[in-house]
Amino acid sequence: MTAATRAPDDLDVPALTAYLAATLDGIGPALTLTRLGGGQSNPTYFLDTGERRLVLRKRPAGTLLPSAHAIDREYRVQAALRDTGVAVPEMVHFCTDERIIGTQFYVMERVEGRVLHDNALPGIPTPERRAYFDALALMLARIHAVDISGVGLGDYGRSHGFAARQIARWTRQWQLSRTADNASMDRLIDWLPRNLPDDDRTTLVHGDFRLGNVMFHPTEPRIVAVLDWELSTLGHPLADLAHSCIYTWMMRPDEYGRGLSDVDVAAAGLPDMDSFTRRYFDASGQTGPLTRFYLVLALFRNAVIFEGIAARARQGNAASDDATEVGRLAPALAARAADLTADA
Repeated sequence: MTAATRAPDDLDVPALTAYLAATLDGIGPALTLTRLGGGQSNPTYFLDTGERRLVLRKRPAGTLLPSAHAIDREYRVQAALRDTGVAVPEMVHFCTDERIIGTQFYVMERVEGRVLHDNALPGIPTPERRAYFDALALMLARIHAVDISGVGLGDYGRSHGFAARQIARWTRQWQLSRTADNASMDRLIDWLPRNLPDDDRTTLVHGDFRLGNVMFHPTEPRIVAVLDWELSTLGHPLADLAHSCIYTWMMRPDEYGRGLSDVDVAAAGLPDMDSFTRRYFDASGQTGPLTRFYLVLALFRNAVIFEGIAARARQGNAASDDATEVGRLAPALAARAADLTADA
């Protein structure tokens, strides 16, 4: 799943083992717990018991921003999607008792496959690379096609006004986590409310859908699990699509997400942003195009998220060792979003 793993030093393994042994079948005293590296959200661990291979996710320790790291929502949405055709792991157990390891946590079945963190797909033969992005576009369309009422997610978010609420939410988060003045962020906070689109569709949205948050089959360009549902809600599907696009085509290869902004995609056998969005629209039946507004909103939102990562790094409770480096992306993404508004 990740570039690095290590033994956990941030939770009480004996207490967890005793709790799980009393709660789940196949859990014994020989439980092995390994923390996964590389993520920036909720700390994640492999659990191996000899009989079962599981995954645990929990909230980070320390002071957190309001509504952040909502693992209860992660668990709920994945449980609801079990029979929808959206690829999710099997949910096993949710623990609300924070006395066990200091935070709420949940356990799910482990899925075998590959998480490909580099959008250039260097380990994939060039003729096969487009198939991976086709699978990504098709899975995003499948998420947006979920009958939210039919699977019990009708109250998972509000049905209208998503873009306006996103602007308000991430503006508040910026004000809570900012460490310095930023003229680009000020421009975005002014520009976004004045350019709200009229279109107000509502679907299930993943919130962080991109190459690094899906798991592919061990040998095939087929998605076997969509991961990291922390930011999922009901919202506008173009917000999800824009998020995928900025991580892929609006970040550089040396940045978090390993984007394609400086890559000759045609020579590398990769799609450009227009062909990816066309594949999505063909599969989803949603109407396009992907507008400038949603790209700006996605960049703004992620700038705030990266600022929050930097804030957690300063507090010492970030989920990844490279959080300080990642946090430096906040002003870079804000500047790119401001550039998009310059001639608007």
